[in-house]
Amino acid sequence: MTRVKGGTVTRRRHKKVLKLTRGYYGTRGRLFRRSNEAKLKSLPYAYRDRRNRKRDFRRLWVARINAAARQNGTSYSRLIRAMGQSNILINRKMLAELAVRDPNAFSSVVKASKAGS
Repeated sequence: MTRVKGGTVTRRRHKKVLKLTRGYYGTRGRLFRRSNEAKLKSLPYAYRDRRNRKRDFRRLWVARINAAARQNGTSYSRLIRAMGQSNILINRKMLAELAVRDPNAFSSVVKASKAGS
């Protein structure tokens, strides 16, 4: 059987892995074997944490809305229920932005939701 040298294929694979791990600390971004180990660990973490980030941001928005709602004499759950009943369709991200950047607008949303329910 003839000898098969996998030089170009191996180099291509190595370059692909090294490109993925560019910027990693020390040999994890320079040497193929260490890079491959780092990649095998990091890709599942990245996949998992893309989902966790959505979860974390929602928790942050809820906490901000609750704090602002309590300053306006209601609680988060009562506010969200009142907004649903009065057909105010603002998502939690925008509501949290209003609470932080424009408290007067947030207060008007709370008043409108109380009036509508």
